[in-house]
Amino acid sequence: MIKKITSPQDLKDLKAKALADIDLRSGPKDMRVTVHMGTCGIAAGARDVLLTLVAELRGASAANVTLQQAGCAGLCDQEPMLSLTDKAGSVYRYGKLDKKKVRKIVAEHVLRGVPVEEFLCKA
Repeated sequence: MIKKITSPQDLKDLKAKALADIDLRSGPKDMRVTVHMGTCGIAAGARDVLLTLVAELRGASAANVTLQQAGCAGLCDQEPMLSLTDKAGSVYRYGKLDKKKVRKIVAEHVLRGVPVEEFLCKA
């Protein structure tokens, strides 16, 4: 929903939100979350995963996370999926995601550092 700007404070708030969105998608940080947005991922619901991630990360003020988009990871049967790379370089691939699973991944893995084993991709 687009909010009508009616005051200088509205403009300042819009600028702050835009800067926060840019920061979420840039710069080296402790953790990188990549949503796979190939054709198969988009068809399976990757856009909802991405939007949920943005909302959850913004709500949690997760300043240590960079959010990215990428193409297909080659595991089409696991879509929609995301890859999470931690500070040590370990990569975790989460698959068959929905909004509820994304919220749990943010709460457990992103914020507490505890991988959610039940949602990891099965190779």
